[in-house]
Amino acid sequence: MRHVVAVAAATLAVGTLALWPSPATAQVPADAAKAAAQVQEAATKAPAASGVAAGLAQAAKASPDLVGALSKELGSSPGQAAGAAGSLFGLAKSRLKPEEFGQISKAVPGMDALLSAAPGGAVGTSGLGQVAGLASAASAFSKLGLKPELVAKAIPVLTQFVGKSGGAQVAGLLAGVLK
Repeated sequence: MRHVVAVAAATLAVGTLALWPSPATAQVPADAAKAAAQVQEAATKAPAASGVAAGLAQAAKASPDLVGALSKELGSSPGQAAGAAGSLFGLAKSRLKPEEFGQISKAVPGMDALLSAAPGGAVGTSGLGQVAGLASAASAFSKLGLKPELVAKAIPVLTQFVGKSGGAQVAGLLAGVLK
């Protein structure tokens, strides 16, 4: 919806500028062309934005109990909670052996959808250890429109959920890599 409004406003502005006959607006054709290019760019990005929203909604449906608990704790939408969970699980996946992460994955329905809901390129380590990983999780939360400090509130929700469905040992694996 925002993109439609932006497109309409830009189109109106371009039309208005093109009709303005003042000599002070000699730069108007270049400005109009720039505005038209921005309108085209916004229209191109609109489907991508709606695709991201659809992916977040799908991830929320894939693991409704976890997403519901996390959404309540963070005060966020289910889509944001799904992306937050995916970001933290992605961080855990990058730090654990495949067989260890496999245990966590078995305890969480819809793990693939949650991992896909994480903002692209936001999570992982840069060879800088634990601090870089949690900083990347904070960055992912920001991309989701969540405050970075909510990472600390999300981790216990995830570990508790994993503990209930996968046992204390599996919850310990997750908690250990998200410290």
